[in-house]
Amino acid sequence: MEEKKPNRKAFDAIQIGEFRLYIIMRFFFIMALRMIGTVVGWKIYMLTRNPLALGMIGLSEVIPAVSLALYAGHVIDKNDKRKMLLKTICFYLLCAIALLIIHLDASEQYAGKKIIEISIYLVIFCTGIIRAFSGPISNSIIAQIVPRNILPNAITWSSGTWLIASVTGHATAGFLIAHAGYTITFSVIIGYIIIAIVCIAFIGPKPIANLNQQKTWESMKEGLRHVFKTKELLGALSLDLFAVLFGGAVALIPVFAADILKVGAEGFGWLNAAADIGAITSIALLTFFPLQKNQGRILLYAVAGFGICIILFGLSTLFWLSFAALVLSGILDGISVVVRSTILQLKTPDSMRGRVSSINSMFINSSNELGQFESGVAAKLVGVVPAVVLGGCMTLFVVVVTWLKAPSLRRLEY
Repeated sequence: MEEKKPNRKAFDAIQIGEFRLYIIMRFFFIMALRMIGTVVGWKIYMLTRNPLALGMIGLSEVIPAVSLALYAGHVIDKNDKRKMLLKTICFYLLCAIALLIIHLDASEQYAGKKIIEISIYLVIFCTGIIRAFSGPISNSIIAQIVPRNILPNAITWSSGTWLIASVTGHATAGFLIAHAGYTITFSVIIGYIIIAIVCIAFIGPKPIANLNQQKTWESMKEGLRHVFKTKELLGALSLDLFAVLFGGAVALIPVFAADILKVGAEGFGWLNAAADIGAITSIALLTFFPLQKNQGRILLYAVAGFGICIILFGLSTLFWLSFAALVLSGILDGISVVVRSTILQLKTPDSMRGRVSSINSMFINSSNELGQFESGVAAKLVGVVPAVVLGGCMTLFVVVVTWLKAPSLRRLEY
C-alpha cells in the first residue's frame, strides 16, 4: 500500500491540543536555556577576559552530554517520554537556581572570582547530564503527539519555536544583564522553566514504543546500526557535525562584541540573536511554502552559504555588517535545520526514536559544544579573527567532501 503523502497545510499540527502545549513548553524552556548560555558566556568572559574560558564552558557541557547519549536513548525508548521530560526540566530548574546563587554579588565577594568560575563549570557539567536526556526526549515525543502524515509540518513548527525562543532568549538576556543585573535575569529564567513544567504536566502519559527485553548494550548498538545503514540520515548528521564544529563563530561573539566591535552587553545580545532572527525568517517561509523537491541538494547549498557567512563575519569590523552576516547565516541554517530534522523523523521507526534522537543529540552536542571549545582553542593559538575565518573555510571543505561522498543525500527528496 502506498504511503500517504505528508499534509502540506500550514496549521495542521497546531490544531492538536497537546502539540500546542508542547510548543508552549518548548518556547519557554528553550528561551531559558539560551538565556543561561548568554548570561554564563558573558559572565565568564568578564571574569577571565580569556577566549579559552568560553571554550571550557562548551567542554564542560559536551563531555557528559555526549558520554551519556547512547545510554540515554536506551532509557528513553524504555520509558514514558512525557514523564521523563517532566523530570529533566525539573532538574534543570535546580541548576538555574544554583546559577542564580552563584551570580549573586555576595557570592563573588565571599568566594572570589576563581571559585565562581569553577562553580559555573560544575553547574554547566550538570546541565550537560540533563541535556543528554532532555534533547532526545523533546525531539522523539513529537511523533507520539501528532500523526505521521503531518510530522513535517510539526517539525517545522517545532524548529520555528526553538528559533524564536532562541532569539528572544539571547536578546532579552543581553538587555537584562545590561539594565537589570544577574539576579533579575536568573529570576526570569526560573519563571520560564516553571511555565515549561506546567505545560508538560498537562500532556497525557505516552505509551512505551519499545517493549523488547534487550540488554542495554545491544539496544544501543541497534540504534547505531540503524543510523549507519541509513545513508541519508548519516550524511545529514555528519554534515551538521563537521560544519558546525568548524563554523562555531557564535562561541566567540563575546570577544567580538567586547574587543573588536566594542558594542557592549546590548550589542552582544543582538549579535547572539542575529543568526536566530535569520533562521526564524526562513522557517516562517518554509511553514507556508515548504520545500517540494531537491531537499538534499538544497541542504548542501545552505551549509555552503553558512560557511561563507562565517568567513564574512570573521573579517568584518563593522557592527551592521557583522550582524547582517550572522542573520544570513541564520537564514541558511534554518533551511538546513528543517531538512535535517525532517529526515531524522521520517527515517526513524517509532520503536527507535529515543535512540536515534540521542545519536542525533551526540552529533549536535559534539558540533555545538566541541565547536565552542575548538573555537576557543583556535582563538588562543592563532587569534580570534583567523580562527573564525579558518572555521568558515573548513565548513566549505566539509560540504565539498559530503557532496562527493554522499550522493544519496545529494539526491534525497521527501
